[in-house]
Amino acid sequence: MGRKKKTLHDYAAEFTDLAVRRHVIEHDDTGETSVVETLYCKSCELPMRVRRDRILEHLASGRHYRNRRLIKQHWNRGPVLVTTGEDLALPLDSALHAQPSFILQASSISNTISTSHPVPSPPLHRHHQSSLSSHPNISSTTNIMPGREDPAPSTSSLLPSSFGSFHIQNPSISSKHNNQRHVISEASNSIVPGGLYSREASQESNIGLAVIGVSHGSQALLQSIAEESGCRLYYIVENQRLVVETAFSEGLLAKTRVLQEQDVDIVLSDQRVSGVVICSPPEVAAAMTLETLKAGKAVLCEKLLSTSRQTVEACFNEADKQGKPLVCGFYKRFDPALKYLFKKIHQKNAIGRIQKLSTVSRTFPCPSVNKIKMSGGIFYNSALHDIDVVIWLLGVSLPDTVFSLGHAFCSDIATLKDVDTVNISMKFSGGAIVNLDVSQHCTKSCDQRLELYGLQGSLRLDNQNPLCIIENGSSFPTPSQTHNERYKEAYRDLFRHFIRTIKGISHPVITKEQYVCALQVAAAAEQSWQTGSAVDLMNEAVDVSVIKTEVI
Repeated sequence: MGRKKKTLHDYAAEFTDLAVRRHVIEHDDTGETSVVETLYCKSCELPMRVRRDRILEHLASGRHYRNRRLIKQHWNRGPVLVTTGEDLALPLDSALHAQPSFILQASSISNTISTSHPVPSPPLHRHHQSSLSSHPNISSTTNIMPGREDPAPSTSSLLPSSFGSFHIQNPSISSKHNNQRHVISEASNSIVPGGLYSREASQESNIGLAVIGVSHGSQALLQSIAEESGCRLYYIVENQRLVVETAFSEGLLAKTRVLQEQDVDIVLSDQRVSGVVICSPPEVAAAMTLETLKAGKAVLCEKLLSTSRQTVEACFNEADKQGKPLVCGFYKRFDPALKYLFKKIHQKNAIGRIQKLSTVSRTFPCPSVNKIKMSGGIFYNSALHDIDVVIWLLGVSLPDTVFSLGHAFCSDIATLKDVDTVNISMKFSGGAIVNLDVSQHCTKSCDQRLELYGLQGSLRLDNQNPLCIIENGSSFPTPSQTHNERYKEAYRDLFRHFIRTIKGISHPVITKEQYVCALQVAAAAEQSWQTGSAVDLMNEAVDVSVIKTEVI
């Protein structure tokens, strides 16, 4: 069987800046009517040739970008255009007035058109009609009829009841349509109940999403996005096409538009997108988060927002201002085993007052040097997540004292003035002592353990071992397990939590105060490693931005 030919609506579904305009043609000789469709750009109000290369060329043009930005800045619509041919368009109405419209009923498929219940539109100014009729480029065989108000009453709650529907004759599209009257209808990609062209309701019920920075994203998170039901991934913003094809299936990519980073504004201006998952490195992630929140969309920032406290606070403040959720990617909080420990400690008081907490976090496989450099180093890429777990489990804020030791066993890491193995010790005002063993090297499988000691007992979280086999006295699981595999369920629950915040079912569990607190402890740990001295957080200010400027 041959390949199915793409329709105008296929192009409109693929490119959100395009839409299908429906024209009703009334034949003077027979009095019959028929429907003609054209593809046009909503931002520029220009007809488009049904050729993919011409469409992409137009969408990448500076004129289209400027028009899109103007529409974004000003809520009122741009001028409506009447086409006089394939490449010529004439202004019909000013930006202050909406395009005349009515809904085509299902009976329009035949040669009769039902206009008994038109969709109301603002009236046209007389001077526009006269200017059109006198334009030299319009064919003399096409008579321009003055706009007339439909006697049917308005049904819109957004416009005054005196506004009716107008039928405007359009110049001919081709020579064979001479001596025919054209009535321009509303062009839209939205659902038209009972109309000719409707989308499936199931698609509209899905939550529209976009992903930015796939090459920096966790495989576990990307897999969760692809597999979660009730969501529709409209956009993937990534310059490396091969990375996108590796991360997502062909079936998903067939329904998703892949954009370059320079075209991210298309995502921010698409009203179908409710949430954006940002996987970009720090600083880039912060700027993108602010832009996305200002565009009125929820954000899940997987990586570090920023190493600057002021920037982090600005992101959270913008989320509060816009009334949109900002979910930060502290994925370990969502691990089922750690959530169970949290309940045992806080709800059942299983071990009493906590005396000591120790964690081991060794990553497998080792992240690339480039990713370590772009992520802010070991203190912000790895240790920050364990610091957040400590603050969360203990239910406290800043420790009194932070001391750390580290070493770079990898020469490439040493050139970055960073370390690949670090030990961080903390002392809290309540007496609890914390020790974090963090390393970016592990030989066989990721090593993720935690021990809690209290006045009434202890709790231990060991490595996941589905076969219950211990090899060489170690609790490593016999089958090799990557970091993404170990925290697959945690990433899945993190993403589901993000979806719940979009729906308004729950609020982000990670607050601004908790995030800033974890950031301060990470900065203090790095400062301690650099100076070789303990940092007193109760009496000593830590400048995060200065530290990272010296390190990276």
